[in-house]
Amino acid sequence: MCGIAGILQPNPQQYTLTDLQGMTNALAHRGPDGADYWQSSDATVLLGHRRLKILDLSNQAKQPLTYLSRYTIVHNGEIYNYLELKETLSQKGYRFQTTGDTEVIAAAYDHWGAQFLAQLDGMFAFAIWDNKEHSLFAARDRFGEKPFYYSLQNHTLLFASEIKAFWPLNLPKQMDPSLTFHYLTLGYVDDPFQPDRTFFTHIHKLPAAHYLKYSAIYRTAAIERYWDLYLPKTPSIRSETEAENTFRQLLETSVSRRMRSDVPIGCSLSGGLDSSTLAQLIHEQTNTRLHTFTAIVPHFDRNEEDSARAIANHIHANAHFIDLNDTDWFALGMECLKHQDEPVGSSSVFAQYAVYQAIAQAGIKVVIDGQGADETLAGYERYYPWYWQELYRNRSWRSSGEQAYTRALGVEVPFSWKNKLAAFFPNTASRQRHREYQQQAKRNTELNEGFRQEQIKQFHHTMPEHTGLNGALYFNTCTHGLEELLRYADRNAMRFGVEVRLPFLSHELVEFIFSLPPHFKIREGWRKWILRRCMDKHLPPSICWNPNKIGYETPQVRWMQQPDFQEAIHESRKKLIGEKILSSSVTNRPIQPHPAHAPDPKDWRYFSLAQVLTD
Repeated sequence: MCGIAGILQPNPQQYTLTDLQGMTNALAHRGPDGADYWQSSDATVLLGHRRLKILDLSNQAKQPLTYLSRYTIVHNGEIYNYLELKETLSQKGYRFQTTGDTEVIAAAYDHWGAQFLAQLDGMFAFAIWDNKEHSLFAARDRFGEKPFYYSLQNHTLLFASEIKAFWPLNLPKQMDPSLTFHYLTLGYVDDPFQPDRTFFTHIHKLPAAHYLKYSAIYRTAAIERYWDLYLPKTPSIRSETEAENTFRQLLETSVSRRMRSDVPIGCSLSGGLDSSTLAQLIHEQTNTRLHTFTAIVPHFDRNEEDSARAIANHIHANAHFIDLNDTDWFALGMECLKHQDEPVGSSSVFAQYAVYQAIAQAGIKVVIDGQGADETLAGYERYYPWYWQELYRNRSWRSSGEQAYTRALGVEVPFSWKNKLAAFFPNTASRQRHREYQQQAKRNTELNEGFRQEQIKQFHHTMPEHTGLNGALYFNTCTHGLEELLRYADRNAMRFGVEVRLPFLSHELVEFIFSLPPHFKIREGWRKWILRRCMDKHLPPSICWNPNKIGYETPQVRWMQQPDFQEAIHESRKKLIGEKILSSSVTNRPIQPHPAHAPDPKDWRYFSLAQVLTD
């Protein structure tokens, strides 16, 4: 829920409440239910909040919220185990005036200090001003579901939920040339080596699973990690049945906690395993007619309408289907890119945007979504070689029959001599892959020569640090991959005042998954093995045991052939040529429409990047 912003300044005349209001006005879509502000007696600390009412709808719960006459907090997100924490703190003598979770955060910080973060089950980005210590404590959740951006210049600290909130303060909108280069050559929308970077040089993001402590006395900031999965883990389960029962119990608990709300809740339903699982569990726990929302593209071979209708009928849902063919997708897409603030990977983000728009129009403020399962449970085909390399290194690849099982399911994934070499020499393979991508970047003649020559010096392609399947899953969950998708979902949903909750990203559930051996994720060719086993008797077989992974795909090729898109690409090229990012030689090259997950979608990247550069 909500949007937050703040200013900490040594000079009380540098920024005023009017400036803070400019920041929160830029975040109005995140909190359409109200706005409020707070400043310290000397006007060196200013905190702002835009409210989306989810828990405790009364005025008592509005923010900024002051607790014990010492702490003032602004909070974006939800603490799902706030009732349990509140009970513990009440037994220790703490008293509460609200029925929501924000006051619990302040009390927990007072009692345990920074260590209280380990007890939070939630998605959050919050900042607590301690008027006694004259310090700010800010933290972001473990996976980066909720955003926290900041800028620290000349001892003045600015922070906000979205990058667009900084522009009313006239901060320079200067693109980071290195991240721009890596986006155009590798598709990176973040930097795995420096997770605090954004596309703008003066604006940083607090990395997931980190907290920031800022002293207004010494004008110093320190950032610390408070959580990690710490690979590898030793399995503690004693049997297959125990593993399945534990997994099911943790997932059910996660769903139950994420259903805590004082407003109606709906569920995204793609028709795939993950969203179908969540819809089924919600149905079992609540026995109510759930509102489900599905994007469909009739006459498109990646359409999942039939599967979504099957599960909706199975749980007697009040099903909503959003036909993207009936949408002015270009206008909607341009609006979507504006709210993302940074480039995106494909038009699949537009489909998600349309779904959240429909959810808001249906009067739903909270939606359950299945993101996170693919990265933790090996949902993508690209994970097969990582598992097979592990089997090959252990000399059990051939006897396992895993590649044959996979082929029998109709999934063809190559496993060449390069994979076999990588099994025993992962560092060598990683360096070789880096060289290949670097040479590809060097040969990219569509980039401005000066820009390419300067940025190639800082080129870096990254691979998982840990070998095997769990290593690849860790990389995509905690280092590079998942947070990109979480950014898309947060901006798209909050644009319409909708909060997204992700049961598969309960840290207790994720920690358990990573304690399991790889064969609980992939077995006999089936990805997400343990999830399928747990849902075997609860979902139709056509959904539970469907080997195909479709995801949020759109007819991007068809869309890119439309005149308005073609014109936008030409204008985008001109823009990037003027910025000395592209070479003028690209001007007359025919536009190359490509599907959403093409390996090198140049024209899409030009289009997306140019929109970020446009004021």
